[in-house]
Amino acid sequence: MGTNMTRRLRELDRLVGRFMERSGHRVERLLLGGLFVWFGLLKVFGQDSATSIIAKTIYLGPPDKTVVLLGAWETIIGVCLWFRFTLRAAIALLALRLCGTIIAFVAAPRDVVFHHVPWAPTIQGQYLVKDVCLIGAALVIGGTVHVTHRGKRTRTVG
Repeated sequence: MGTNMTRRLRELDRLVGRFMERSGHRVERLLLGGLFVWFGLLKVFGQDSATSIIAKTIYLGPPDKTVVLLGAWETIIGVCLWFRFTLRAAIALLALRLCGTIIAFVAAPRDVVFHHVPWAPTIQGQYLVKDVCLIGAALVIGGTVHVTHRGKRTRTVG
């Protein structure tokens, strides 16, 4: 019975692994896109947001207008993530957006970002840390630009 159970568990493990390999990048891309659309639209429609730390640190105009602009930017990133043919645009827009996050993380006053440096970020600091972590997800998604749905790499011209 033990050998039979072990064999069944290994087969289940292989099936789950294949499903995750086949679907993981697509699900990650769609969910990350949904997150950007959701949070972006909240900013566009005037909901409170920790994005004001970026709007106040990197002055692009009045912070209330900048937050709406950043919300629209995030919404476009999210929509671009939903479609493979706009994936490069999404990654480029996300890279620019995250540059602003990193600048705000470094340039904002320490007491705005942390209660206790470096272990206890404020709510705004947590938002910035989360955005920095999105760089990793963007790298993973960007690494699939040249991969077809069967997992084979496409040839790059030139």
